[in-house]
Amino acid sequence: MHVAIIMDGNGRWAARRGLPRTAGHVQGARTVRRIVEAATRAGIATLTLYAFSSDNWGRPSAEVTALLRLLRRYLLGETRHCAENLVRVNVIGRRDRLSPDLIRAIEHSERTTAHGSRLHLRIAVDYSARHSILQAACSAPPGVANGGDAEFLRLINDVNHSALPTQDVDLLIRTGGEKRLSDFLLWECAYAELYFTDCLWPDFDEQGLNQALRDYAGRQRRFGRLPEAADAAV
Repeated sequence: MHVAIIMDGNGRWAARRGLPRTAGHVQGARTVRRIVEAATRAGIATLTLYAFSSDNWGRPSAEVTALLRLLRRYLLGETRHCAENLVRVNVIGRRDRLSPDLIRAIEHSERTTAHGSRLHLRIAVDYSARHSILQAACSAPPGVANGGDAEFLRLINDVNHSALPTQDVDLLIRTGGEKRLSDFLLWECAYAELYFTDCLWPDFDEQGLNQALRDYAGRQRRFGRLPEAADAAV
């Protein structure tokens, strides 16, 4: 199962407590660890987290710097823990606009956790689904259409430095109350089940994840078919 999460609400969590926005991001990073651990217990195969979108470069420079510094600190601090728990870390998205120090931290984390087989944790940084699709289309060799969706998804994975072949998203969760995709995994979410919660990301926990999984389990995925045909395909 592939679960993707738009981790929204850090800034509002901090504002409600009279704290700077960076405090919300720090608390949000702690939530990441809890949810990664919960995902392994739930048997999720792939977890993709939206950490920093390409549009986030438009935020105040101080906040951008703090976010990317926090990401580097997270990678340096969590890599050993992930390796010990067989979690393979992979950062997807552009890397040409990231600092050399952050790129080194990303590459170190990916090398150290490459043996992980329990969970594939993908962290989207400087990520834009539209950019990924455009780059994949521009790099596609003649005749790629004959390979169907799977072949184009492989090209998208290549563009995004995805370490393993990644299938379509089964369940997309967005915290924070907003109900939009925000340029996240648009191709992979073509038939994803969408789950929105008002819970702000720093307050999201294992109970919240399990509630989303229970909601998903109660849905019928038809993929454009009639109910009987969809059940037969499964």
